[in-house]
Amino acid sequence: MHGKLRKNAGAKMSDAEIGLIGLGVMGANLALNIAEKGFKIAVFNRTTQVTKDFYANAGKLAANVVPCETMEALVGAIRAPRPIIIMTKAGEAVDQTIAALRPLLKGNDIIIDAGNANFRDTMRRFGELDGTGLTFIGMGVSGGEEGARHGPSIMAGGTQASFDRIAKVLHAISAKYKGESCAGYMGPNGAGHFVKTIHNGIEYADMQMISEIYGLMRDGLGMKAAEIAKVFGDWNKGRLNSYLIEISHKVLSVTDKKAKKPIVDIILDKAGQKGTGKWSVIEAQNFGVNASAIEAAVDARIMSSLKAEREKAEKAYKIPKKKLKVTSRAAFLKQLEGALYAGKIAAYAQGFAVMETASKEFNWNLPLGTIAAIWREGCIIRSQFLGEITKAFSKKGGNLLMAPAFAKMMQKDHTSLRAVVAQSALSGAPAPALANALSYFDGYRQSRGTANLIQAQRDFFGAHGFERIGEEGAHHGPWAMNAKHD
Repeated sequence: MHGKLRKNAGAKMSDAEIGLIGLGVMGANLALNIAEKGFKIAVFNRTTQVTKDFYANAGKLAANVVPCETMEALVGAIRAPRPIIIMTKAGEAVDQTIAALRPLLKGNDIIIDAGNANFRDTMRRFGELDGTGLTFIGMGVSGGEEGARHGPSIMAGGTQASFDRIAKVLHAISAKYKGESCAGYMGPNGAGHFVKTIHNGIEYADMQMISEIYGLMRDGLGMKAAEIAKVFGDWNKGRLNSYLIEISHKVLSVTDKKAKKPIVDIILDKAGQKGTGKWSVIEAQNFGVNASAIEAAVDARIMSSLKAEREKAEKAYKIPKKKLKVTSRAAFLKQLEGALYAGKIAAYAQGFAVMETASKEFNWNLPLGTIAAIWREGCIIRSQFLGEITKAFSKKGGNLLMAPAFAKMMQKDHTSLRAVVAQSALSGAPAPALANALSYFDGYRQSRGTANLIQAQRDFFGAHGFERIGEEGAHHGPWAMNAKHD
């Protein structure tokens, strides 16, 4: 069979452990990962030549690959109950693939969407398959191309039985943290894709805060890319040790051969996005959970897209850029480190608060400690930091800011965050994610805020009522009487 594609379902006894549709970069790397771990995998791509090329380039791993020319052949190549991974573009392409598969599958077969799907689409697909005998898994996969090939972090949602059918494969191909698998069962229906969405929201905030710190060093301190790279490299040896700090050090160290300049200095300052960050913010708003640092990061990417307008505005306002007024660069760099750490705590606290609320809303019983644990390796936001979060949520839930270990950290580092945000404001350097992280912390720790005035205003113009301190029930102010005297 090796060397040519299987064209029909009856060509050979079903012997593949799992199937995969969609041999783009992520799909191809995931398939190779599965084959490398000793599992036979049947693969199919809509463009037959892609399947042929994949098989031809699989090398020794081709022995564990069954290339298929049709979906019928793919289904026939997998032992029942058949788990089939879909690695196509999120959205309509997934629905079309499911529609094509359904007539070919039998009871207890499992369709697995491993793309960056909106969890509400995943929940809809569960509903559409209800009563068909088929089951569905919405599986978040984090780690990019490298992770897919050598070990991603995997967040699966579906029935426990369907997860158990593929658990052996998932644990084998996932990243490992001190020998522990970074794959886990999140809960029913859309739980897996929801957790991946919040992972990406936190990722947005983390990346934005790092870029803000970079901007303060570049523009506020006048540091060159190589100097900033060294700072990130040093930070990566300490408590900020993480994948994103590591790659920030690496990209800042690279010189572009054509321009003979640091590559970051010739990259256009317009950040792209694919939607998961926006989804995380929308859901936070739907649940009434503050995710201001994540939202600021999404907004910052939107602002970055307004390149032409920003250039015109700079010329129109002619406000000169100011250097930061620091007495000691070394001391300020230490403050930047503390500010970034405090900002990360706030962003993670927001992300986990959104997950905890969603878990109650959908009765998912999300394993927050497990989520932190499987993010310790393989995923984009992997960091030393997550070990402490794992410990915190293994003891109890609640806002991360109230966990003793994190409360101690914030007591130490909020002053650095405060100083850095103040300096950024005075110098005119935007730091929206860091500023929102600080506002979140300050708002959360105040027992008496200013919403009392808002409630008074709402009652004045709309008779919405308010609560009185120490009294039950809804109350109204004497606004109508006062208005008559006016």
